[in-house]
Amino acid sequence: MFVLMTKAVLAYALGSISGSLLLGRRQGFDIRRAGSGNAGGTNALRTRGWRFALVVVVIDIGKGALAAGLALALPTTADSPGLYSEALVCGFAAVLGHVFPVFYGFRGGKGAATVVGTLAVLQPLLLVPLLLVWLLVLGLTGYVGLATVIAGISLLPLTAWIAPQTQGLLIYAAACAALLVLTHAGNLQRLYRGTEHRFERARVFARLFAGRR
Repeated sequence: MFVLMTKAVLAYALGSISGSLLLGRRQGFDIRRAGSGNAGGTNALRTRGWRFALVVVVIDIGKGALAAGLALALPTTADSPGLYSEALVCGFAAVLGHVFPVFYGFRGGKGAATVVGTLAVLQPLLLVPLLLVWLLVLGLTGYVGLATVIAGISLLPLTAWIAPQTQGLLIYAAACAALLVLTHAGNLQRLYRGTEHRFERARVFARLFAGRR
């Protein structure tokens, strides 16, 4: 169990390396003081442009994949629940590190990109349907936060469909879905009030359907 705890702490520390905050510090700014104040990829895109946001997303996905991958690769002990279970714990620890980074005053991003990174290792078959759900909602509404929340909620039924026998992964999916809803609570509140930022250019499906009426 000591090995698992050590891996989880290291995964949390890895998750605490925020792409937007790390790059922002090198360029002399704190992205949490711009736009929505969030240290995630969407705010990076809105305030710093697509090149900056792309690097941020790659870092945030990569650290999730690395945390889960290292948990599978590093040796464990006889009292371990199993390498895959350790990878689930470490994956979630990395996501928590992204949301509550110890290196940046526990103010980080919302965790979606890091969740994607962990799933790339834990169950890559989930990525395509999750991406399709996200693109569909974004293309219809233009709301990135709403698309992420709905994709996060769909993670549990998709996991039950694709990997129904993997109980640990089902628990992991439920925990990630709940965390994504919580971290996007502000987006949902602004959506309810009608003040949520909308990417009109992303509403390709809405314009397509409107054009066929």
